[in-house]
Amino acid sequence: MTQYFLSLPHDSAEEPTMATMDPAELEQVMADVGAFNTALQESGAFVFAGGLQPPSTATTVDATGDGPEFTPGPFVKADEYLGGFWVIEADNDDDAIEWTKQASRALRSRIEVRALQEAPPA
Repeated sequence: MTQYFLSLPHDSAEEPTMATMDPAELEQVMADVGAFNTALQESGAFVFAGGLQPPSTATTVDATGDGPEFTPGPFVKADEYLGGFWVIEADNDDDAIEWTKQASRALRSRIEVRALQEAPPA
C-alpha cells in the first residue's frame, strides 16, 4: 500500500493558529477533523498526523560545513507554509484523493496530496 502526505497550507502573512480562530468555528472544525481522523483510523488508512507551529518559531540548522550553523526562522521564505499534515495509506491515487476531499471539507481549507517516495528495489 502506498503512503500519501496530505498537507495543509497557511498564508504566511497571517501565521494563523487555533488561538486566533472564532471559538465556535474552532469547536466545529475540531469536531469535523476528529470525525475525519476517526474514519481514517477505523479504515486502517491512518498512519500519523500533526499540526505545526508557525514558521516564525522555526530554527534552521545547517551542519554541512565545519560546524553547525543555527538561523532563527524558516529556511524558505514563501507566500504560504505548511501548517499541518496527515500521512495515510491508500491503495491508489483515487482513494488518496477521496480522503483528501474529506480533509478539505473538515478543515474548510485547501489540502495538497502527494505520494511518498518508495524505497528503490534492492
